Amino acid sequence: MVWPVTAVRAEATERTPRHGYALRRAGGLLLAAAALAVMALLSLAVGAKSIGFGAVFDALAHHGGGPDDVVVRSLRLPRTLLGICVGAALGLAGVLMQGLTRNPLADPGLLGINSGAAAAIVAGIGFFGLGSPGQYVWFSLAGAAVTAVVVYFVGSGGRAGATPVRLVLAGTAVAAALTAFVQTMLLLSPQVFDQYRFWQLGSLAGRDLGVLGRLLPFLAAGAVLALALARPLNAIVLGDDAGRALGVHLGRTRALGALAITLLCGAATAAAGPLVFIGLAMPYIARALVGPDHRWLLPYSAVLSPVLLLAADVLGRIVAPPGELQVGLVVAFLGAPVFIGLVLRKKAAA
Repeated sequence: MVWPVTAVRAEATERTPRHGYALRRAGGLLLAAAALAVMALLSLAVGAKSIGFGAVFDALAHHGGGPDDVVVRSLRLPRTLLGICVGAALGLAGVLMQGLTRNPLADPGLLGINSGAAAAIVAGIGFFGLGSPGQYVWFSLAGAAVTAVVVYFVGSGGRAGATPVRLVLAGTAVAAALTAFVQTMLLLSPQVFDQYRFWQLGSLAGRDLGVLGRLLPFLAAGAVLALALARPLNAIVLGDDAGRALGVHLGRTRALGALAITLLCGAATAAAGPLVFIGLAMPYIARALVGPDHRWLLPYSAVLSPVLLLAADVLGRIVAPPGELQVGLVVAFLGAPVFIGLVLRKKAAA
């Protein structure tokens, strides 16, 4: 009867490091969630008119109709909630994009999703007279969906099927054609240019809870689908042969991944415009913290990405008072050094 006791002790010894590692990851995720809560509170308090934290909590708990209550509940609360949802969507889409293409420097725009959403919005402005973010939603989602289908159809042709390289090449080609269409529309119509240029900068301001309500079902569906693909993505990053050996259906996983990217990027782009670097930088940072396991990488990216987006939004409110910088500009300024650092690090590693 000695052997079973020895086996149990060996198994317990083997599981202890893994259990401790999982606890550290869970603790890190809680810290990231706490950082997101702090940044959300700052987003509610900081702006052209600074509001104390006590007044913020009072406005959220008791709607008294005072000036601070109106600012917090009508202006900053929708902006903050939208920033959390959009940031999480872009972070999840970035992880999916990097996992599907096995390229840690890939971002959601690599499949042409953002270009498809932009082209649809430009067409809506030019041909149907769209004029508000709430009206952009359906056109953006439709453009993103159609683009994803076209890219997947083009990239999956031939015997090799939908390989990462073929999908990237197809996405690049389709994005180039859509960008040419957008530029043509902007040159032909000054009215389209005037409306599109504000949306193109990327902003969380001027959106109400109605916009978030329209987007939330698509964001939730995309997030659930992305989290469900964690285990198949862990197998795919090992290579197609290893993925097949582990029982993963490569075509189905890539199709579902493209669908999740479409839902997440289409809804986020419709709400806030084409925000760059979030889907690239934050998954990379999350990977440095927790490693390549998508079961942890996806939740970390979903929590850390809104921290960056809200931080950029708050920074944009205070750097140029009494006005503010669009969050898309601030994210670009913050993301450019990060991207250069990633490129230099990859070059040094090579």
